[in-house]
Amino acid sequence: MDMKEHNRQPEYASNSLSLIGAVSLGTGVMIGAGIFALTGQMAEMTGALFPFAFIAAAVVVSFSSYSYVKMSNAFPSAGGIGMFLQKAYGNSVTTAFNALLMYFSMVIAQSFLARTFGAYTAQLFDIPDTSMWVSILGVGLIITAFVINLSGNKLIERVASTLGIIKIFGIAVFAIVGIWLASNVEITATKDVGEASLSGFLGATALGILAFKGFTTITNSGSEVKDPKKNVGRAIIISIGLCIVLYILVGFAVSSNLSLSEIIATKNYSLAAAARPALGDAGVWFTAILAMLATAGGIIASIFAVSRMLAMLTDMKLVPHSHFGMPGSIQKHTLVYTVVLALVLTAFFDLTRIAALGIIFYLVMDIAIHLGVLRHLKEELSIKPVIPVIAILLDIIVLVAFVIVKYQTDWLVLVVAGLVMLAIWIMETLFLAKHRASSNKTHH
Repeated sequence: MDMKEHNRQPEYASNSLSLIGAVSLGTGVMIGAGIFALTGQMAEMTGALFPFAFIAAAVVVSFSSYSYVKMSNAFPSAGGIGMFLQKAYGNSVTTAFNALLMYFSMVIAQSFLARTFGAYTAQLFDIPDTSMWVSILGVGLIITAFVINLSGNKLIERVASTLGIIKIFGIAVFAIVGIWLASNVEITATKDVGEASLSGFLGATALGILAFKGFTTITNSGSEVKDPKKNVGRAIIISIGLCIVLYILVGFAVSSNLSLSEIIATKNYSLAAAARPALGDAGVWFTAILAMLATAGGIIASIFAVSRMLAMLTDMKLVPHSHFGMPGSIQKHTLVYTVVLALVLTAFFDLTRIAALGIIFYLVMDIAIHLGVLRHLKEELSIKPVIPVIAILLDIIVLVAFVIVKYQTDWLVLVVAGLVMLAIWIMETLFLAKHRASSNKTHH
């Protein structure tokens, strides 16, 4: 192998992330994507029960995280989900298909964060959340995150850790003060908002899972975490626990200061709107700046993890790759691809549709992870089968409910999701067949 080929290889710095750094990466994506923009969307789907949908989502994720913790302890890897799928299904179309679903769901999360950043920043200047400035601001944030990611792991960890601490304490302050100053701690429903249904509540629960799925960011940095067989699992559990507490507090804080119709009307920036009754303009500024910091940290963390996952898939010969004349390692190339895709989504998709695509892709992949553990890794991981079985059943229930709700309100997003998944499956089937034929011919 010559020097040029050597420089193309993925670069991973083992022991470069501490436990605190790993928790910061996980909570960075979870908190940024979860609480600032999903609150209003969940209220729109489930009505006055939306704070409890966060609790239901936490239950689903708690069962789901079991398989990831077990695999992270056994197979710490910078490829994260891609490596887990490969361990379960080998170098197959199933592995490649589900790994790419995870990749796209994480890129979608980046565009979701970027547009949330734009929506909250716009509130500081009385700009409507439908303005093109929301997209422009989101695009600017992604470009900034790209530059930071080019600077290396230490800077990423430092920035993510600092922003992670700020937003955890900031959101806790918002929630506690909001509840303390509210005249009551119950949501006020209005006649113009329909009654909640079971499918609506379960659909909102599916959306709520987006607020927790950032824990998978930690798995994609597995081989870079210090003492990964112990700390990756710990980081996942700590991140989920922190977010459960914060989301429940924030849900009741918002519901205590806004009526249901107001939450739905301001769904892209409901936390800022909820801060005004209790704290006035100062509360809006505090919440908007907090959202800006949270989403910025989330994008930095997500780009860091997902570009490494795609680099690992490339190194495993599971996805096609072209350098397009770019110098440097494969992971630098995948960083560019990830950022370009996130920029396109941020510029042309709204928050509601971005969230819908993200949760559909994630739940399909999540079911595949648990099935792989049950069918192929049960003995090796010494798992308790009942937990992955429950995780699969919960995933199926909330996914079906979410699809039903979207069929009734926005069927086009289901068509897009289906076409994208079909295209990925066909592309991977053709690519892997061609790659195997080429390998067999070379061997012969």
